Amino acid sequence: MQRILRIVLVALLWLLVAAYIFYAATLSRRARGTQQVREIRIEVLDSTSGGSLIGRREVSERLRRSGLKLTDRPIDSVALHAIEETLRRNGFVDEVRAYMREEGVLCIEVSERRPMLRLLSGGMNSYATREGYIFTTPPRSSLYVPVLTGDYRPPVAVDFNGSLREEVDRRQEQLDSVIVALERAKYPHYRAERENDRRIDSVRRYRIKRRGFLINRETEEEFDLRVEQTRKEKAAARRHLRYVGRQIQARIDKLGEEQEALRREQKKLEKYYEDFMKLLTFVEHIEQDAFWRSELVEILATRTPGGALELSFIPRSGRFTIRFGRLEEIEYKFEKLDRFYRKGLPALGWDRYHEVDLRFSDRVVCR
Repeated sequence: MQRILRIVLVALLWLLVAAYIFYAATLSRRARGTQQVREIRIEVLDSTSGGSLIGRREVSERLRRSGLKLTDRPIDSVALHAIEETLRRNGFVDEVRAYMREEGVLCIEVSERRPMLRLLSGGMNSYATREGYIFTTPPRSSLYVPVLTGDYRPPVAVDFNGSLREEVDRRQEQLDSVIVALERAKYPHYRAERENDRRIDSVRRYRIKRRGFLINRETEEEFDLRVEQTRKEKAAARRHLRYVGRQIQARIDKLGEEQEALRREQKKLEKYYEDFMKLLTFVEHIEQDAFWRSELVEILATRTPGGALELSFIPRSGRFTIRFGRLEEIEYKFEKLDRFYRKGLPALGWDRYHEVDLRFSDRVVCR
């Protein structure tokens, strides 16, 4: 009996707790339904060490231009997800978190991306992160990162915003679909080629029989004349069908050449992506060395006629340009440059040369 009574009491206690929770939630919903947003607090979580991309004023201005009404309205009606999506559309924003506090305060936390390189080359004015994310430079941004100039540009449009890897994959898929469509376009030509081969074989196997057997038998002269005429007709038919075959093969070859051109484009696109990621890794290598990070203030990037990426530097010291060349033997080239800085320039003079070339083996060529 006592055991049953204990079970009943525990069940009643849990029922009261559930009822209280439901009552409190109902009151909270009613309060939130009547309470209005009275304040917006914006916090920019700076993920950069040399400045910032955006401030609270810029975030507030972007929200205002978006048309989202945030103040003087019930807190339950504020679309937090829409706020986050609006701010994420800016490429320099990494993460956004929007939430409400009970006292009617809307909190927005914005985390910036961390640029590694500024692209002022090929008509671009963008930042690039270590992961290969490119975004247009925000107005009034102030970051101390290496600057890339020259005529080089990664394989994207000037105003591109997004992941380079995703963009390259998207374009590769587009090229794949065109290659597949060109392969399908060959099928009618393959069928025409088989039909033309059958006609050639039919002409080749055609034989002439002598007319008549006992009655109206064809004379030897008539038969020879007809044989000669038939041979001419067969030769003409074979020439025509071979010409048709060459025309069909030419159309197939043309489609194949278009496919090969697209495959070369795919390889070039992938090579350009690899070059850009090597460039970011190279910049990261420079940034890890305190001296070179301070000394090499500008990177000039160009492409050779063969499509290879070559780099030059504008140093802080001296009045010369350093030609680094391709992104090969990086450690070895920096060792040569370091020895030249320590032993060569102090003896020869910092203003004697206008170009220092590291592209040759076992030497530094100065002009």
